[in-house]
Amino acid sequence: MKMLRLDHVNVRTTKLDEMVGFYEQILGLTTGARPDFPFPGAWIYIGEHPVIHLVGVAKECASIESKIEHFAIQAAGLAELLERLKAADIRHSVDQVPGMPIVQVNLEDVDGNHIHIDFHTDEMSASD
Repeated sequence: MKMLRLDHVNVRTTKLDEMVGFYEQILGLTTGARPDFPFPGAWIYIGEHPVIHLVGVAKECASIESKIEHFAIQAAGLAELLERLKAADIRHSVDQVPGMPIVQVNLEDVDGNHIHIDFHTDEMSASD
């Protein structure tokens, strides 16, 4: 057997509309086709691939500490993302990965899920 790639993450939320808005307006992703499941939700796409499956739930999930600390998306266009985050007053950090040509923009979505968006360090000078 050969693993090919991580297909998607599934996120439960009581704030479905706000989460969709965040992923579309802040991260520039798109909402696309989703099977006709008997529960509310949305599939968020990068290109033609649905990478985030949002599931609407009626009550907040009980949890003390999550076991999945974050998920990451590789991207291009660091300056544009930083402008969107500033305009929306979204708290974030920009962090160089030691020993690798990667800079991460760490942020949280509407539900507080940690996401980092990874860019090549070549984009650092363009965002200054």
